[in-house]
Amino acid sequence: MLSVNHLDIRYGDKHLFRDISAVIHPGDRIGLVGVNGTGKSTLMKIMASVMATDDGVLNKSKHFSVAYLPQEPSLVSSGRTLYDEAVQSFSSLLELQREAEELHEQLADIGAGADDEALEPLLARQGEIQHILENSDIYAIRAQTEKILFGLGFSETDLQAPVLTFSGGWIMRLLLAKMLLESPSLLLLDEPTNHLDLDSLTWLESFLQSYHGALVVISHDRTFLDRTTSQTWELSLGRLTTYKGNYSQYVTDKEERRRIEKASYDNQQAQIRQTRRFVERFRAKSTKAKQVQSRLKQLDRMELVELAEEEHSIRFTFPPAPHSGRDVLMVEGISKSYGGRKVFSGLDLHLQRGDKVAVVGVNGAGKSTMLKILAGSLQPDEGRFRLGSGVQITYFGQHQAQELAPEFTVLESLSHVAGDMTVTRMRSLLGAFLFRGEDVDKKVSILSGGEKSRLALARMIAVPANCMLLDEPTNHLDMLSQEVLQEAMRQYDGTIVVVSHNRYFADCFVNKVLELKNGAAALYDGTVEEYLARQERLTLKVALGAAVEEQAETGAACRAESRKDRRRKDAQKRQRRNQLAGPWLKRLSEAETRVEELELLKGELEAQLADPDLYQDPRAWSEANRQYGDCMRRLERWMGRWEESQARIDEIDAEHGFS
Repeated sequence: MLSVNHLDIRYGDKHLFRDISAVIHPGDRIGLVGVNGTGKSTLMKIMASVMATDDGVLNKSKHFSVAYLPQEPSLVSSGRTLYDEAVQSFSSLLELQREAEELHEQLADIGAGADDEALEPLLARQGEIQHILENSDIYAIRAQTEKILFGLGFSETDLQAPVLTFSGGWIMRLLLAKMLLESPSLLLLDEPTNHLDLDSLTWLESFLQSYHGALVVISHDRTFLDRTTSQTWELSLGRLTTYKGNYSQYVTDKEERRRIEKASYDNQQAQIRQTRRFVERFRAKSTKAKQVQSRLKQLDRMELVELAEEEHSIRFTFPPAPHSGRDVLMVEGISKSYGGRKVFSGLDLHLQRGDKVAVVGVNGAGKSTMLKILAGSLQPDEGRFRLGSGVQITYFGQHQAQELAPEFTVLESLSHVAGDMTVTRMRSLLGAFLFRGEDVDKKVSILSGGEKSRLALARMIAVPANCMLLDEPTNHLDMLSQEVLQEAMRQYDGTIVVVSHNRYFADCFVNKVLELKNGAAALYDGTVEEYLARQERLTLKVALGAAVEEQAETGAACRAESRKDRRRKDAQKRQRRNQLAGPWLKRLSEAETRVEELELLKGELEAQLADPDLYQDPRAWSEANRQYGDCMRRLERWMGRWEESQARIDEIDAEHGFS
């Protein structure tokens, strides 16, 4: 269990947190939400002990472990391969395994003739280590590591690649993989979906749904929050409010709370007005003086209902799209390669006026590359694309916010693309994106990530267009801002091509999905959720078909194979198994024999200790008790060897297909 008690942080006149208290219990699944700048990441850093607080503010149970994934993780400077870095999550277990092997060698060197005093501490430590390892699934480390790395998008060939060769986004996936492998009591995840493609994102959702520990996640992906959380903490204006349910339930409950609060406020205000009218009307009448004083005291004692302040969010609509022809984009056989690696080839696409398309595919499939080609900022190696009559394109790149010139002010940055737009209109547009008053004179260099994203979107809107190309437009936008942008895109009467891992955002306005996969493109009608459901059905159908086909092939092969051939193959298989597992089979047989002998001795000693007459002779009782303790220790050691041998044999059988 982890608790935050009376957390209060002030920066100048601004309260970041006002006396916040919260508790996380084992198994809690919490979504931490709020507009940008409310302190979500700061609160998470405090819970992770990355940011210091006053004594007593943060309390954690003794055995409650915490792992934290920051929004911008530091790069890993390890010289290890991807796989070797990932298994560092099991470093303590691997160290115990090495110690167990050293103890085994020491015991073998000492030999069976050594006295018990020399053997006892070694055997005790070996038994202790064996007990820990048996309860840790250490023999499944490789399978667990590969499962999580592959789920997060790494390939088989990536396993032996040096960590230093991976980009920042892939390093984030590696750090996330290590956290999942560590399996702490509490996972603190700050925007874990930022660098994930759709396949990895859906895998992570599935993994977290069955995760045994507690979870606190900051995410601007509503679908992700809905599928992984069952509580919602809202940070707003320095206060923390808790809600039961996922994000969608939180939105409903918050609206209901606001409605009830508004009704209470209105009723109280009506009562106050009525009381004040009575006081004003009868203040001068001596016959009503007692009643007037009573009403005044009633007003003084009244606990006023206050309406909660609401955070500001952006409000805007896109200007009407200039008229264009029916055909908007015609792509014919374009190809693109980088450094000898072909990203895609022979890609064809035909979009018409009003199409709103979500582009999906794993990282590296060429989504951003394709948008840059359509925007004219990158030339294809082969093929061509044409714009329809009257088509005017505007482009929002994935890193557009980071590419803003830092030396200009917000207003100057907008003026560079705003054409003949007046200063008044530019200020109005910036105001819609929460740049009000003196905010427009801020230098771009001091803006936050969210502010830069809002400015980049404002610059895009200032350019009249009827075809928008957007690459991850919701990065750094809070949920409220996303919803407003969503609605504006839904009402937009032009064409949209958007790359976004945020399914809920795209689903509200797209009517087609373009899949980039294995260098080719396929266009589907419908939303992203409909596309994912279709792919899931297809995967299931392929898996079932493969199983039926494999069963049929196996049956046919068995019928065709003669009994003699089967006996020969079985003999070869047994011989191969004996070669690989022979030493472990020998150890297993020896352990089974010793365990059987010690089980018999244990039964005899237990019968002896159960005899009441034994306790009449203290020396005999002491000797029997010593023998029983020695028997139990030896039995535990041989059981450990038996289990170790059996586990190694099972590993060999699984790896080589022996049954």
